[in-house]
Amino acid sequence: MEMTESRADTVFRLLHKHYGTVKPGLEYSDIYQLTIAVVLSAQTTDKQVNKITPVLFSKYPDFCSLQSADITEIEGIVKSTGFFRTKASNIVRLARCICLDYDGKVPDKIEELIKLPGVGRKSANVILAQGHNIPGLAVDTHVKRLSQRLGLSTGKEPDKIEKDLKNIYSEKLWSEVHLLLIHHGRNKCHARKPECITCPVRDLCNSPDKNF
Repeated sequence: MEMTESRADTVFRLLHKHYGTVKPGLEYSDIYQLTIAVVLSAQTTDKQVNKITPVLFSKYPDFCSLQSADITEIEGIVKSTGFFRTKASNIVRLARCICLDYDGKVPDKIEELIKLPGVGRKSANVILAQGHNIPGLAVDTHVKRLSQRLGLSTGKEPDKIEKDLKNIYSEKLWSEVHLLLIHHGRNKCHARKPECITCPVRDLCNSPDKNF
């Protein structure tokens, strides 16, 4: 089924009707907490990150306190999120960079964000959209899978998929499209055994794995 702009609009409309306004999965109260949580969320679930961040943020409430943290203690706190040594190193080094190079403030340009330890383009888009309220559209594994199944992009790499989605959706919808696709991927359009019978966009699906 060929992708058209009207089809893309239909996908958005049906998902929004089904789920309503979707909130981010990570729990945070400011851009410091968001930035650190996003780095910790790599290769794990938001739920797992949310379990450990209250302890982390109570001990280290801002970048300045985190930059001088004992790395072994940080490893112990974040261990359950996986890849804990790399993540602990990344968030401490990131805090140091923010304090030394950006006067304690998270940059609001994607070119600057991706220079930070542990921050790739996906994470940078999340920080822009949710932390700075600047249009951004992050492509994670769910967004990638759904974009391909629904014919929103023929790309195989995240950068290409991001470009395609940004071309067919207006800037004001980027963050909401991102959240809706992630939510739908987590709840129904699973990588294996998708729940196609109750899927609100099943008639627009291109996937050979659909089961209805």
